Amino acid sequence: MGGAVPGAAFALAAVAAAFIEPPRGFLVGAAVVAVAVLPVAWFEPRRLRLVDDVPLPEARDRRGRELGLAVLTLLAMWWIDLLMVLFTVVGPVLLILTPAVQPDVMPAVGVAVSVAGVLLLPVAAYTVTAWAGARGAMARAVLVPQGPELNEVRRSRARLVDAFEMERRRIERDLHDGAQQRLVSLSMALGLARLDLPEDSPTGRLIGQAHDEAKQALAELRELIRGVHSQVLTDRGLAAAVRDVAGRSPVPVDVDVELPGRLPTAVEVTAYYVVTEALTNLAKHARATRGSVTGRAERGTLVVEVRDDGVGGADPAQGTGLTGLADRLAVVEGRLSVSSPAGGPTLVRVEIPCA
Repeated sequence: MGGAVPGAAFALAAVAAAFIEPPRGFLVGAAVVAVAVLPVAWFEPRRLRLVDDVPLPEARDRRGRELGLAVLTLLAMWWIDLLMVLFTVVGPVLLILTPAVQPDVMPAVGVAVSVAGVLLLPVAAYTVTAWAGARGAMARAVLVPQGPELNEVRRSRARLVDAFEMERRRIERDLHDGAQQRLVSLSMALGLARLDLPEDSPTGRLIGQAHDEAKQALAELRELIRGVHSQVLTDRGLAAAVRDVAGRSPVPVDVDVELPGRLPTAVEVTAYYVVTEALTNLAKHARATRGSVTGRAERGTLVVEVRDDGVGGADPAQGTGLTGLADRLAVVEGRLSVSSPAGGPTLVRVEIPCA
């Protein structure tokens, strides 16, 4: 579609200019090209996702940038796309089919041409890949704010994440020092009262029930505090925090995280919440019998993988929480990839620069 719509638009414009007397022919042709801008502007950012899965940062003038990319595609790029298709698809296919479409060619020549067509297929595949990468880089250069504007967008998103993390820590501290301590005191008081009353008395049974409820509420509050902010992550680092959250998973999870030491706080926090979300999905949706978490720091990049043997079919667009994680990873220039074919297994892979 990226080349078909512009090509069709220019073909219609050329027909209008040729068969309608000027200046109306030129006006009709220009109108046809102008109408084609909107579908091309809608399609080009989505085509970028095929070769570059890093989310585009927000920009105030995103719509204008998309229209600019569409105009560039209509005026300059579509014919190169067309040449790529002709060279990489039509050309080799015609060469391969030469003996069939030109039976009067000498058999030896036909076979040689067919072999040449087969040999051109790897070259064609490389050419398509290279052009797709170049087109993706050009599209990102047009769609993404550059220079000071881009830096300001990144800084503002980083400030939001830092503020969010500070608020998490404040909530965790308030819950730990406030509500949790009161529940501990209440549970102890009810426990002492329970010891002083006969178990078979009405009052003893009520106190016992209240004591059990208080202990359950305390356990749930502690679990909530861990979800708000992991103190293990702050005190002992990512590897220990991953083992802690995996140990509390209802599904057995093997952990193999080996890191050279403490990583930057933003990297550890982001990776931890990715693992937490992935293990939550594993327990709730995957119907898995076992999972695993691996983590390594390779050439300045933290690579974390979460696998399970469940039914697969995870889709970030269906509200599994992975979309929000991808946005969070974009702040630290990380990448999230999800492989989850129907029937499983599921692999969630995260790459975060540590520099």
